[in-house]
Amino acid sequence: MENFQYRNPTKLIFGDGQVSQIKEELKTLNAKKVMLVFGGGSIKRNGVYDDVTRELNEAGIEYVECDGVEPNPRIETAERGIKIAREAGVDALLALGGGSVIDCTKLIAAGIPYEGEAWDLVIGKATPETVIPFGTVLTLAATGSEMNSGSVITNWKTQEKYGWGSPLTFPTFSVLDPKYTVSVPKDQTIYGIVDMMSHCLEQYFHTAHAPVQERMTEGVMQAVVEAAPKLVNDLENVELRGTILFAGTMALNGVLQMGARGDWASHNIEHAVSAVHDIPHAGGLAILFPNWMRHVLDESNAHRFVTLGENVFNVDTEGKSEIEAAHATIDAISAFWTSLGAPNRLADYDIKEDTVDSIVKSAMTRGDFGNFKSLGNEDVREIVTAAL
Repeated sequence: MENFQYRNPTKLIFGDGQVSQIKEELKTLNAKKVMLVFGGGSIKRNGVYDDVTRELNEAGIEYVECDGVEPNPRIETAERGIKIAREAGVDALLALGGGSVIDCTKLIAAGIPYEGEAWDLVIGKATPETVIPFGTVLTLAATGSEMNSGSVITNWKTQEKYGWGSPLTFPTFSVLDPKYTVSVPKDQTIYGIVDMMSHCLEQYFHTAHAPVQERMTEGVMQAVVEAAPKLVNDLENVELRGTILFAGTMALNGVLQMGARGDWASHNIEHAVSAVHDIPHAGGLAILFPNWMRHVLDESNAHRFVTLGENVFNVDTEGKSEIEAAHATIDAISAFWTSLGAPNRLADYDIKEDTVDSIVKSAMTRGDFGNFKSLGNEDVREIVTAAL
């Protein structure tokens, strides 16, 4: 196990009706005026907007709005939010939505006090020295952004999409009410399930000796594998929504990666694909992750795949060699996602060979990557080509 330090300052507020707690949380921040950050009209259809604004009005807290955050949040949207917040003189931010809204809010929070271009913070040219405090009301189980400091932002003009973060960009508090996720449509529910499972897998594939972390990661995935098929066929089941909601948070709040550096190559490749094609992030992961697995699998690491298959996906390894059992595990993961309704070829998004060069170029902007197995230019090309 590698040396590590762990700290997570986000206050998690889980359960039915817990949106009522935002009054006290904002009072603790001495917030007199907040900016609500959200995407489209879903928060007005599912009751979140009405519930939140009622709480703000009762507390006498003024608010302004920044709407229109995209599924792959863009730098221009964050810049617009920074401008609105500065002009309004807000004390705090409140993200109402899923991971994309929260990711955008993190950059707005860091960008308000920063005098340079917000993109500087994303590419590491500058480091946040202070941020505007913010909370979240989660409406989509997927990214775990409600309890971590990470954020992913797209620069569509330059076809770049990067993850970034700071110890200062943890949400101060996050409200997770499963009923707010009941209205999430089937396709977005499936994408969220794939996303959180991918987060688990990225952390599972490491090179440290970390059996405790591995068993915890398997446990989160087991819970998702058991609940996901039932939820996809019973979208209004609040108990199943709650299981998936909490699993998404636990998958990426730092607990599973203590003492072991995950791989994250599949995410890097997908960021490149969606920077060029603007496809759903989890849709890309469902396609790319099995192809990454097949590419990096060899006799030295096959045991990791086999253990995953036996403990999470009930893969029958009897009579199989370790390599054969590892391939059976990869096939089981891909089949599970496909059975839920996720895509399994880039062609499903009309992505063809003519953009492979652009995808590879975007993926390799920062050089070789991958902690389980380092990938270079040709590795990325082979994985993307195999995924077509």
